[in-house]
Amino acid sequence: MKRGFYTIMAAQFFSSLADNALFVAAVELLKTSGAPKWQPAALVPMFALFYVVLAPFVGAFADAQPKGKVMFVSNAVKVIGCLMMLFGTHPLLAYAIVGLGAAAYSPAKYGILTELLPSSQLVKANGWIEGLTIASIILGVLLGGQLVGHAVSSQLLAFDIPLISTSIDTAPEAAISVLIFLYMIAAWFNTRIPSTGVDMRPMPRNKLELLPDFWNCNSALWRDKLGQISLATTTLSGVYQATCVTSCWPGAPPRWVTAPRKPRRWSA
Repeated sequence: MKRGFYTIMAAQFFSSLADNALFVAAVELLKTSGAPKWQPAALVPMFALFYVVLAPFVGAFADAQPKGKVMFVSNAVKVIGCLMMLFGTHPLLAYAIVGLGAAAYSPAKYGILTELLPSSQLVKANGWIEGLTIASIILGVLLGGQLVGHAVSSQLLAFDIPLISTSIDTAPEAAISVLIFLYMIAAWFNTRIPSTGVDMRPMPRNKLELLPDFWNCNSALWRDKLGQISLATTTLSGVYQATCVTSCWPGAPPRWVTAPRKPRRWSA
């Protein structure tokens, strides 16, 4: 494997780690604010919103410029979403912005593999990326739980910057501020991704021209026997994961997700 591949893996790990830890922090932020019970469950569909809405466009966007740059911009968008959540924007809206960054990030991280590696290494490379993503999901949830837990959050909240008032007063806010640094680490790795030398494919001036092409490509995949299996299993896996998450989290939080609370209310 080329050295650039390991840089891509590092960027993917830290970005996905922060995504999943942020979900825990957002759930706790909603709960400590007294938000209605449906709102924590709505975090997952809000995160996935731009995956669906922008599906015909994000691939072309990733092909129109260096994919390392696309991944950097995507992580910057995630940081903006964190800052919005940190300074008063409703967590559902802020988490949707983080999902926007993730939707733009995804085609770039897979597309760059075809530019960087020979076809004989693509299955192996994809396996490494997927395995690392699963690890980051598990570790991200654990990290998020620890950050909003009393033991860690009390130390984070005790940290003070002289002459600067941050308005970070609760465990979820402290956790989000830490996760911003994880996104920044991922963005730094993005800047270290080497140029692949592949010619860019400019997006059409009329972006709606991408819709028929997206439909034709999607239809071709569903007509292909192996494509049907791949799309069906991926779709069912995503639905299962989303169902599990939204079913488990709205109830009583685990003991490692308990923290001091400061009232802030978002009404339904």
